[in-house]
Amino acid sequence: MYLDAAKKQEIFSQYGKSNTDTGSAESQIALFTYRILHLTEHMKSNAKDYATQRSLKMLVGKRRRMLDYIKEQDIERYRAIVKANNLRK
Repeated sequence: MYLDAAKKQEIFSQYGKSNTDTGSAESQIALFTYRILHLTEHMKSNAKDYATQRSLKMLVGKRRRMLDYIKEQDIERYRAIVKANNLRK
């Protein structure tokens, strides 16, 4: 499995406030970004996998909505998240 408990803990400790901080927007966006990158690599070799394509689009939309919400609430926090995750926009 590409995303085990140890990898999640690493992501949450790096981007969240603590190891157990799974609900903050920063940690969720970092987790979504990791999953999106993994699914993108899968789609490069499996172009006709439409179920994965659909779930990839749903993840991108979920991350985008969360980023838009943070942008409305606190622009500096939004800029820090975008820079930390190497996102465009």
